[in-house]
Amino acid sequence: MLVLITYDVSVVTSDGQRRLRNIAKTCLDYGTRVQNSVFECEVTPAQLVVLKAELMDIYNPDEDSLRFYHLGKKGRQKIEHYGAKIVPDPHSSPLIL
Repeated sequence: MLVLITYDVSVVTSDGQRRLRNIAKTCLDYGTRVQNSVFECEVTPAQLVVLKAELMDIYNPDEDSLRFYHLGKKGRQKIEHYGAKIVPDPHSSPLIL
């Protein structure tokens, strides 16, 4: 299933900057960055449970926010992109090794 994850992390402290880096690294383990704080993650339901738990352990609910948009199995068909920074789709783009 395709899940869009967005986040807003307060970076006024060094702890906030660390949380921002850790959230981004965790999201990169599961998906592709499509904008600064936006990731598209193609995950199984079990992977989503683990991913959410990891992110919930990192963020500070008093200062940060996390949003999960569940786009489902056919989520890629619902995406329209215009402008710069096209993100390759790992499921349809050819891989060169």
